[in-house]
Amino acid sequence: MQGKRLATVIATILLVAVLAALVLPLCKDHAKLGLDLQGGVMVLLEAPEGTSQEDMDGAMMVIENRINGLGVSEPEVRQAGTNRISVEIAGLDDPEEAVRLIGTTAKLMFVRVDTGEVVLDGNNLKKASGYMNQETVDPNERYGVNLQFDAAGAQAFSEATTDLCNKYAYGDTNRSIAIVLDNQVLSMPSVKQPITGGECQISGSYTTMDEVDNMATLLNSGALPVDLQIIEKRTVGAQLGSDAISKSVRAAIIGLVVLALFMLLLYRLPGAIALVALTFYIVILAGCMVGLKMTITLSSIAGFLLSIGMGVDANIIIYERIKEELRAGKTLRVAVESGFKKAFSTILDSNVTTLIAAIVLIVLGTSTIRGFAITLTIGILASMFTAITFTKFILKNLVAANIIKNTKLFGA
Repeated sequence: MQGKRLATVIATILLVAVLAALVLPLCKDHAKLGLDLQGGVMVLLEAPEGTSQEDMDGAMMVIENRINGLGVSEPEVRQAGTNRISVEIAGLDDPEEAVRLIGTTAKLMFVRVDTGEVVLDGNNLKKASGYMNQETVDPNERYGVNLQFDAAGAQAFSEATTDLCNKYAYGDTNRSIAIVLDNQVLSMPSVKQPITGGECQISGSYTTMDEVDNMATLLNSGALPVDLQIIEKRTVGAQLGSDAISKSVRAAIIGLVVLALFMLLLYRLPGAIALVALTFYIVILAGCMVGLKMTITLSSIAGFLLSIGMGVDANIIIYERIKEELRAGKTLRVAVESGFKKAFSTILDSNVTTLIAAIVLIVLGTSTIRGFAITLTIGILASMFTAITFTKFILKNLVAANIIKNTKLFGA
């Protein structure tokens, strides 16, 4: 039984080492770096004087939805002054296309050619999706956007197309509906028959799948409530640069080495176990950050390092309680059990208060602050697991294996 306990500890430590060797290189290769670490594009938009705060808030929400539709996470969209919006996006393959999408109003209308009446607009749009028709030989019909309308839009479209079919012969230019985006006619198809299914297609001006996907993103995110003019656009280089990043990594490694020496000298065997737990914690946090496709910025790195400190702090509280129990003359088994029990409430209280602050930052903070707060939140939860559950599991199995009898190995 004692041999089984020791084998469990060894297997667990080996498993952590294997996970670190496999996961950390993958995280490095797939990490999404932020504007401050890899550069990107910065755009400054201006709304007309007198624009209400409600319209500015709506415009920022639409812009953020459009950027997220491009597959870019954690954009920095913030108001600058009373009528300007600053947008920062990291790591774009096509900055010019992103700028075009950000500034396009995307006001969609379907207009009767005979009367000029607006049949329906973008507010009646339920869903837009790009498609490619591989069967057609007409290049103008190869790519398009499929539009689905809500109930009111479908009814209005059905009534309008039915009326046009009843009034005009096929081929008459009046038997058409113009599809207008931002006051530009995209197409003016003739109505062959009443359209009652609540769907239609836009085609004729697209040459790639990317174009129709971007148009679908524009329409799905909704029209901007105000016209925005691009007054500044520039490509931003990485603010830190590769040399500064290397120095930061080197500094972090030095800090971890000093931390390891401190834990080993002061707590000895439990200190070594704390380092294994810290390795496991880094694997969990790094895996979560990459798995959730978080953009890694200086703020998220700060949250990462802060939560590491909190994780080590939890181990120190536990080990000090264990040392107190050993000095009181209790056995190793009792001291470990009692030390974890007495330290738990202190660790829980300190982490919960920090967690509350992090949640407030997530709810009320900007994109950059949210990145820090989300990283800190994940780090707090991971550090509580590794410091309390994982460390306790290793220590209890080591003590149960009955191969450690000298209390000096616990720093007592």
